[in-house]
Amino acid sequence: MIHFKIISRIIGLLLLIEALFMAGAFGVSLYYQENITSAYLYTLAATVAAGALFLYFGRGKERNISRKDGYIVVSLCWIIFSIFGSMLYIFSGSIPSVTNAFFETMSGFSTTGATILDNIESLPSSLLFWRAMTHWIGGLGIVFFTVAILPIFGMGDIHLFAAEATGPIHGKLHPRISVTARWILTIYISLTIINALCLKLAGMGILDSVCHAMSTLATGGFSNKQASIEAYHSPAIEYITVLFMFLGGTNFSLLYLTIFKGKFAELFRDSEFKCYANITIVATIAIMAGLLLTSSPGIEKAFRDSLFQTVSTVTTTGFCTTDYMGWHPLLWLIISFLMYTGACSGSTTGAMKCVRVAILGRVMMNEFKRIVHPNAIIPVRMSRKIISSPVQSAILAFTVLYIGVVMVGVFVNMAFGLEFMEAYGLSVSCTGNIGPALGSYGPAFSMNALPDVLKWFASFQMLVGRLEFFAVLLLLTPIFWKRK
Repeated sequence: MIHFKIISRIIGLLLLIEALFMAGAFGVSLYYQENITSAYLYTLAATVAAGALFLYFGRGKERNISRKDGYIVVSLCWIIFSIFGSMLYIFSGSIPSVTNAFFETMSGFSTTGATILDNIESLPSSLLFWRAMTHWIGGLGIVFFTVAILPIFGMGDIHLFAAEATGPIHGKLHPRISVTARWILTIYISLTIINALCLKLAGMGILDSVCHAMSTLATGGFSNKQASIEAYHSPAIEYITVLFMFLGGTNFSLLYLTIFKGKFAELFRDSEFKCYANITIVATIAIMAGLLLTSSPGIEKAFRDSLFQTVSTVTTTGFCTTDYMGWHPLLWLIISFLMYTGACSGSTTGAMKCVRVAILGRVMMNEFKRIVHPNAIIPVRMSRKIISSPVQSAILAFTVLYIGVVMVGVFVNMAFGLEFMEAYGLSVSCTGNIGPALGSYGPAFSMNALPDVLKWFASFQMLVGRLEFFAVLLLLTPIFWKRK
């Protein structure tokens, strides 16, 4: 059974939370004395009014959230948030096109980081702050803030958390999911503040350091500069960004146990983190070797560029310090591989996640062993825990669906005139929430030249990729809407 009243009530509360975040951006606008006050007032009025209307229709005694309710709330709220969030760009005149404004906002909330802007520096400071804020909100999840801040739904909020969480296994630090959410939020806020302070000490301005810190921990990739991190020409800023991108790609539950509980051994016991670290190290060495063999950047510069681009891609952040389309084509293959793997589950990253890649690899190796020993019982283990058959089946289904969505995206993009490299790169980038793609939509270019229809389709890919497909695509199946 679907509880429409409680769905309406939750969406109403979430819209009021979005209005609070908008008010923060409005405060930045007042501080910098920008002449876009009316844009904020119109947007805030519309958002608060819509929130109040949803709350009015949601009044009543319904308090239990079903699994179906969770999927509906999660899918709807990301779309609704993007609609109201895009109004700031439209009313301010900074992005007058509805299509472009929605694309930019969905790219922000989904932490994709693809942009249609060709002159980012021309945006008012408060809208630069709002762009980064959309990343920061979407990094942990829009619904996550309801679970963490407004635990008024009883134990039913586990369905909200599960519908939005990333990865095949959703661990809890505390029996109450709202407590787990608040602990993770504490880690998220703390690392964001520390990152901003480090960037400020490295030479960034206050606004730039705060915006880049929010984008980095959310592994989003929106920068206040058209040239991204490269614009600062600072090795110190690049190394700081690498560190916090890597932390943003680590499971936040694992970070909590490590930082707050002092259980550093957990890092080395966690199979997914070891896979994540190994992929990062191997890819960095491979790209560095390729750069040294095909060009002459110097050892330190080759190491820094390879490390930065590896971490930026594997965490699906999308920051850039160089245009990797200028590298040898063989290095593009490594970048493409990283676009699929992603970092850890339970982090702010996109793509498939290392845990799925690791489990798929172990399932494949077990099949070879079964051919030699057909009667042997060979379990699949991660972090000394046996992965059940239903989880293995779910991962295989997810992988097939992931590749299927990418291929459909390639077909649609080519049908509207894109060359294969651009069509493939754009589809992989949007599905994995990565940002920069390949070819004409690589790190040196924006997505502004895309036809409007492809911007809407890319926005859909960003959404389904961020919510890991099932939460959105399930709503399109008849079986979901049946009463039984």
